[in-house]
Amino acid sequence: MSSRRLVLVRHAQAADAPVDADRPLTGRGSRRAAAIGAWLRDNGLLPDRALVSPARRAVQTWETAGGVPPVVDPRVYDNTVEALLAAVQDTPDEVGTLVLVGHNPSIAELAAVLDDGTGPATARRRLEDGFPTGCVAVLGVDRGVGGLGVADQHESAGHRPSLAPAAPQASTADVRPARLGPRTPARGA
Repeated sequence: MSSRRLVLVRHAQAADAPVDADRPLTGRGSRRAAAIGAWLRDNGLLPDRALVSPARRAVQTWETAGGVPPVVDPRVYDNTVEALLAAVQDTPDEVGTLVLVGHNPSIAELAAVLDDGTGPATARRRLEDGFPTGCVAVLGVDRGVGGLGVADQHESAGHRPSLAPAAPQASTADVRPARLGPRTPARGA
C-alpha cells in the first residue's frame, strides 16, 4: 500500500434525537469509536488531518477515537460522493494520511468508487457486504489525497475494529451485513 492514505470512517452507532444532526453516540458507539482510535494507532494510521461531519455523532466518534483535532466540514454532512470529494480535494499536499468521518450512503459509495479491486479479498468482501457504523476503509493513494477524483482507483482494505481491547483487527464474524441497495440518500445516515 502506498505511503499516502485516505481513511474512511463511518461514524459509530448513534441514538435517536429530534434533530438528525444532534444524534449522540450510544454507549456501544462510544466503545466502538475508542476501538477505532486504538486500531488506527496500532496500525500506524494516525492522520495528519481529520475531516469530520458537523453531525454530533461524527464529531463524537472522532473525539473519542482521538488524534488530531477535527476539521469540521459541512460538506461531509451533505452525504454525497461529490461533496466528500470536494472536501478531500481541499486537503493540503503535505497531508500524508487523511481521515474522513462521515455517513452512509456516501462513505460506502466513495469507498466503492475509489477501490481498485487489488486489496485483500477479506477486506473487499467486508466492503461489498456493506459499510456498517464504526467501519473503517483504508485506501492507498499514489499522490496527495487532495488530488483524488472520481476516476481514481486505489488499493483498499476494509476493517471494523473489534470492541475486544486485545484484538488488533476485526474478524469477518464481527462485520454485520448492511443493506446498500438503491435508496434516496438521507442526510447524515
